Parts: sequence; C-alpha cells; structure tokens
Amino acid sequence: MKRIIFFTGILLLMVTGSFAQSLPADKILGVWFSADNAMKIEIFKTGNTYSGKLLQAKFMFEADGKTPKKDTKNPNEKLRSRSMQGLVHITELVYDEGKYINGVLYSAETGGTYSIKGDLKGPNDLETRGYKGVPMMGKTFKWTRVK
Repeated sequence: MKRIIFFTGILLLMVTGSFAQSLPADKILGVWFSADNAMKIEIFKTGNTYSGKLLQAKFMFEADGKTPKKDTKNPNEKLRSRSMQGLVHITELVYDEGKYINGVLYSAETGGTYSIKGDLKGPNDLETRGYKGVPMMGKTFKWTRVK
C-alpha cells in the first residue's frame, strides 16, 4: 500500500510539474542574454514561426569594438558584405506542445547552418540546443530574458 501511495505521489508531482512548465508560445518573444553575457539576441514572430536576430556578440565587432564585422564566412558570396549586427540567424522555429522545434540556425561566426530547438524553462529562462543531425551531438545555450 505504501508503494502505491508513493508512486501515485510521484506521478502527481510529475503531472503538476509539467503543467506548471507550460507557458504560452509567445512567451519566447523578447531580448535574451546568453548565460556568459557573450551574446544578446531578440526573438520575434514571423507568421506562425519564431526567428532570432543577433544584437550583440563578442565575435561580431572589429578590434575597435564598434565597427560591426561583415558576414565573410557566408557560403553565399552575395551575402558576405552584409553586417553581422542585426543578422537574422534563427528562422523557422515552430512551437509544438510546449517546445520550440525544427528551427534553422545560421552561425555567422563559422558560416555553418544547424538545426535548433528550444525550451522555456520559466518565463525568464530559455534553453536552446544547436546541432547537426542528432541533438545529442549539439551544444546547449542558456539564456536569460533582458528586463
């Protein structure tokens, strides 16, 4: 009997915890700092998907710290003269059952394109994972909402 009560309690905690984590899809909108404050992005809505714009990053300015670098590593030669600052580098992120999935991440730092997914851990805590192929082989970034 104690086992049944124990497992029922655990199940109840899991269910109520998952409901507590469900936030409206648009809660991702806004400006976010990476955990190490190395990057600042703005997430905005484009139709039924979400996109992200690079506002600040250590790698995006010339040595003077003011002049934005160009997107010189872009595989498309026609885009290499555009500025990294303000670059829309996250596109096609879809909200599905409490998660953000199927996004495309362009890294101006490397010129590579990756898949991205995200999860709001709370109203001011975002976790994203960029990866090629399998999410397990990717990199996780933690973000805090700028207030």
